[in-house]
Amino acid sequence: MGSGIAQVVAASGRDVVVLESEAEPLGRGTRSVEQMLDGGVRRGKLTEAERDSTLARIRGTTDVSALAGVDLVIEAVTERQDVKVDLLGAVADVVGDDAVLATNTSALSVTDIAAHLPRPERVAGLHFFNPAPVMRLVEVVRALQTEPDVVTRLVAFVEDLGKDPVEVKDRPGFLVNRLLMPYLNDVVAEYDDDLASAEDIDTALELGLGYRLGPLALLDLIGIDVHRHATQSAYDATLDPQFAPPPLLAQMVAAGYLGRKSGRGFRGKYEK
Repeated sequence: MGSGIAQVVAASGRDVVVLESEAEPLGRGTRSVEQMLDGGVRRGKLTEAERDSTLARIRGTTDVSALAGVDLVIEAVTERQDVKVDLLGAVADVVGDDAVLATNTSALSVTDIAAHLPRPERVAGLHFFNPAPVMRLVEVVRALQTEPDVVTRLVAFVEDLGKDPVEVKDRPGFLVNRLLMPYLNDVVAEYDDDLASAEDIDTALELGLGYRLGPLALLDLIGIDVHRHATQSAYDATLDPQFAPPPLLAQMVAAGYLGRKSGRGFRGKYEK
């Protein structure tokens, strides 16, 4: 997700500093952006000059001090609060007091994250959807501590990216996932009860309701482990049974069937 966000921001004409913990994932992210942009050139979506200028605006580093002077930080690390807090805390030590710290979390409480940082009023959620270069929606999430001007700045920033912001309160799942997770959980439970094959379930909902992508194919794209973690987090926060993850999700994660990224999921096997 981080590489996709970097691509979107750089394509808007802004300079981007990408921070990674090690050189290997930094190189992997750079290659991902290059492949996405090369694909855009092949499809006629952008010129070679536009690709090259976008790549030129992205600079990678493993040194957090390279973020000194930036006015907006978008964190997109793994969905663990301790990891996010540690990273944002280190970043807060080097950026200015007016800088906005935005987390791309899809499920964790932005209010809880902000509470562990030195300037919680400058913290908000900025939830992009996967793949970030394609999906237009971005949720701008107000923590309890978030100052109004931070939300205003983020809404304007998202609009300047050519995307569509929606402002939401800090609730488990925010807006989209709060409505999506129970739906996906119900589909997984029905699939596990042998209601129909994975292909037929997806086909029925795609053709019957006009969805571009069926729910089980969507889970394979999102990552079965990602959905399980998100819906478990929502359940832990609310004890609402609609968020309780079906047991099949844990079994698939244990088996390493995570969807497209692992090569196998609900819809069979994929080329990795």
